[in-house]
Parts: sequence; structure tokens; C-alpha cells
Amino acid sequence: MFDEMTTSAFEATTRAIRIRAVPIFLDGQSDPQEDRYLWAYDIHIENLGPETVQLLGRKWKITNARGETESVEGAGVVGKQPVLGPGGTFRYQSGTPLSTPSGLMRGEYEMENERGERFWVEVPAFSLDSPYETPVLN
Repeated sequence: MFDEMTTSAFEATTRAIRIRAVPIFLDGQSDPQEDRYLWAYDIHIENLGPETVQLLGRKWKITNARGETESVEGAGVVGKQPVLGPGGTFRYQSGTPLSTPSGLMRGEYEMENERGERFWVEVPAFSLDSPYETPVLN
């Protein structure tokens, strides 16, 4: 179980694929004195459409509070390329470190349908906010 601080859920739907992201600050694994802040994120993928799809790959942009952005790309998620039939779901957790107490993640998943058509679906942008920084509303 995580020593966690859960924030809001973030959701986006693209081409009948709904992605829900919930960031979780891992206070017990973070060390603010060393500028090390860790988050887990829970991702729930749901196929709302009529055809089977497979998640082939991912692209992430992770931006810290200084505006420095890291890009991450790869096959599947957590070593899997799940197949989702109509109404099917897949859920996983992963994580990311930051050197600042806050940041932002956004991404997309490459999907393929039964006809071999590939397309990208949006992973909603979600904020990574720790209790070590006071949020500023714009």
C-alpha cells in the first residue's frame, strides 16, 4: 500500500477510449531536503466503442516546476500491450520522480483497431502537486 496523498482525477475521451488518471503523491518515499519528490499515478482505460482495440505504445511529457520537460516513449504500458474489447477496461499504476515539489504530466497512447488502423488517444494532463508547495491559481 502507498503512503499516499491522492489528488483529483483527470479524464479525457478520444475516439470512444476513456482515460482516467489519478496522481498520488508518495510522501513516505520523497525527500524534500534532497529535491526528490515521487508520485504514483493510477490509470484506468475504458473502451466505450463497438470494436476491439489494442494499446501499442505511449508518449509522455513530464514537466517540472522550472518548466524543464522530459519526454518518455515506449511500447505498451508497464510491459503490457492490453487488448480491450467493447466495454473492456485495463488499469495500471506507474510512477515518476521530480526534482521540484510540483509539475505536470500529459501524454497519449497509440491504439490499433481490428482493421489495423492506428490512432492516438489523449491521456489527460494532470498536475503533480505535493504538500511542500502552495498551489497558485491562475
